Amino acid sequence: MDISVARTFLEVVKTGSFVSAAANLNLTQTAVSARIRVLEDQLDRPVFIRNKAGAKLTPAGDQFFRFATTLVQVWDRARRAVALPPGRETVVTVGAELSLWSPLLRHWLLWMRRECPEIAVSTQIDTSERLMEQVQDGALDVAVLYAAPSRPGVIAELLFEEKLVLIRTTPTNKPLAPEDHVQIDWGEEFAASYHAAFPDQPNAVVSIGYGPLALDYILATGGSGYFRKGFVRSYLEEGRLALVPGSPEFSYSAYVVHSTKADAGVMDRIRAGLRAAAAISA
Repeated sequence: MDISVARTFLEVVKTGSFVSAAANLNLTQTAVSARIRVLEDQLDRPVFIRNKAGAKLTPAGDQFFRFATTLVQVWDRARRAVALPPGRETVVTVGAELSLWSPLLRHWLLWMRRECPEIAVSTQIDTSERLMEQVQDGALDVAVLYAAPSRPGVIAELLFEEKLVLIRTTPTNKPLAPEDHVQIDWGEEFAASYHAAFPDQPNAVVSIGYGPLALDYILATGGSGYFRKGFVRSYLEEGRLALVPGSPEFSYSAYVVHSTKADAGVMDRIRAGLRAAAAISA
């Protein structure tokens, strides 16, 4: 299949309109329609229902959407691999959840630059579900994430075990109200464990999906919240934060996920770098 056809299909899906897709791709509407007809002829199914409101996916189009995304991603990856920068022998594509980039992946990038200068690196941030899909589809070599459900053709290796601990701002003799607790999104497993441990806790007034932002907020306003122990260690040592005595701790482990078909030699170097970065970040 011509990759331009898949790209055109995805642009129509994104914009919901042949006209808008044509404008974004610098094509005529006739050219966009012709590409979609080629796709429908190859699939022997219509992929869009066109009406005055725009273009809506048919069931066949909805099924093709995931494959079109993978086709474009794998093609882009293949182009990067073929067009390697001078002095590089291969390229690795690595993805991670947002909360794992700082400091773990930052340390890993520095390690790769120092220890594996022959490897080019391409990185991205996404949700754990999307990262797993991209590893399974071959669009990513490696993903680093907290939840690693079992998937065919995918290996999940434990990278490090960490604890989520309840901290509060100091001084500790200053009382905190229930509404001073900030709820941080550490995933469904943590949410279930938290509600089991604190069944009478009212819904949080402030909920934040990104740990570093939540910490900045708590340090500025005062309050409490659950954080990765390694992430807040320096603040505990400085006395800016304190552990809440007697509060439950929750396990929060990170995993390295890669395809069973991944190059063993390259994976050994990536794995070594991630373990070194985890040791620094702990």
